[in-house]
Amino acid sequence: MSQPAIKINGVHKHFGALHALKGIDLAIEPGEFFALLGPNGAGKSTLINILAGLITPSAGSVSVMGFDVGRQYQQARQLLGVVPQELVFDPFFNVREMLRFQAGYFGRGRENDGWIDEVLEGLGLTDKAHINMRKLSGGMKRRALIAQALAHKPPVIVLDEPTAGVDVELRQMVWEFIKKLNRDGHTIILTTHYLEEAETLCSRVGMMKQGEIVALDSTTNLLNKFSGKHLRLTLGDVVLPANIQVLVRHDEKGVYTFALSDMTQIEFVLSALRSANIKVLDMQLNEADLEDVFMSLVGRSS
Repeated sequence: MSQPAIKINGVHKHFGALHALKGIDLAIEPGEFFALLGPNGAGKSTLINILAGLITPSAGSVSVMGFDVGRQYQQARQLLGVVPQELVFDPFFNVREMLRFQAGYFGRGRENDGWIDEVLEGLGLTDKAHINMRKLSGGMKRRALIAQALAHKPPVIVLDEPTAGVDVELRQMVWEFIKKLNRDGHTIILTTHYLEEAETLCSRVGMMKQGEIVALDSTTNLLNKFSGKHLRLTLGDVVLPANIQVLVRHDEKGVYTFALSDMTQIEFVLSALRSANIKVLDMQLNEADLEDVFMSLVGRSS
């Protein structure tokens, strides 16, 4: 069997009285496109920071391609590229200079320029290569930070909310390039609040809640477990009749999602609402998707 790209064994993390991670066990295989999902405060960023060697676990171990992050940090970090959520950059360099410096940190010199050119082209940054970082728009800065994480051609790439707050065109360009990297054999770990991205891109999903992994399976299997119809009704601030409350998968701000095993339950729900003089303001009927799975298992992010 091949060595896992990422191996996490019994990882705990305490911040004073806060038990942020509670015994995380996870293996991600080479070439996987893996989604790590969860609401704010679930522990995703803490786990990524441990993986990147930025913080030390209270217990347990993490390895990248067989190299222990704690005992073999230099080797492990060289195999990992991390795209952070925050727009953090050096304002004194242009884009190409920044990428060359980043590659140099990991022992790659001018012979790496061909790869840097490929990354610049793939992310639509070729015509921005000689522009100072501080002069770029927010979307271009986001592209440059993705390029920076890839500059040393790491086999394992962590994307922490890489398309947060960017336009649709940029998201599509980023994902086309990242999908190509995955096809070429790179392992991708993605965190995102755009659950349709995870459903479309990722072959396997791990969901976290309050420092624990509460679901870990292929995307297909998770969807199959929550198969069926989902009826979303906008009702406003109401008290639902008791006989249909059991069908509610989740609710937020007067929008209720009912999980239905068959179509006959639609009339059952609507009839109960009519009997209670509750007016339906809007109605949608959908197949179960990854958002439904997410909401059922971990709830909406705060």
